[in-house]
Amino acid sequence: MNPSMTNDHSIVAACISNDRTAQQKLYELHAGKLFAVAMRYMKSREEAQDVLQDAFIKIYKKLDTFRFDCPLEAWMKKIVTNTALNELRSRPEFGNFNDIEAFSETIESNENLIAGFQYEQLIEMIARLPDGCKTIFNLFAIEGYQHKEIATLLEISEGTSKSQYFRAKSLLQNMILKEKQHIDGAFK
Repeated sequence: MNPSMTNDHSIVAACISNDRTAQQKLYELHAGKLFAVAMRYMKSREEAQDVLQDAFIKIYKKLDTFRFDCPLEAWMKKIVTNTALNELRSRPEFGNFNDIEAFSETIESNENLIAGFQYEQLIEMIARLPDGCKTIFNLFAIEGYQHKEIATLLEISEGTSKSQYFRAKSLLQNMILKEKQHIDGAFK
C-alpha cells in the first residue's frame, strides 16, 4: 500500500473523529496548494483566504463521504474550486457574461509567445482578467473541465463558456505582447 495513502487514510479517519490535531495536520499538508487554487479565482489574498476557510469547513464536514476513489488532494481542490465559484456567483457583476460568439480578434498560434515568462508572471496576468474570463480560463485550461461541464457549473450556455475562454486567451495574448514590447524597449 502506498505510504501516503496510509497517511491520508489515518488522517481522514482521525478528522472524521473530530481529532483537532489531525484536522490541523490536514490543513498544514494541503493549505498551500489549495490557497493557490483559490487565488486563481479571487481578486485578493483576503478573498482567497476566506474561500479557503469556507472550503476547509466543507471539507471537514464532508470527509465522511470521501471514499478514496481519487486522490484526497484532488477531491479537496474540487471543493475549493466550487467554493470559489459559489462566492463569485453570489456577486452581481459575475453573472454579466457576454456571449461573444463572433469575437472578431484572432489569436496567433505562436509557441514562442510565452517563452521567457515566469510562471508567476503568467499567473499574475491571468489574475488581471475580468472575473468571467478568468474563471472560465482557470476551469478549462488549468483545472481541466470541459466547456459542457463549465456551462453546467456556471449556469451559462456552452457557447458562452467557449467565447469567454477565447476572449481570455485573446486578452492574455495582448498582455503578453505588451509586456514583451515593454521588455524589448527597455533593452534598446
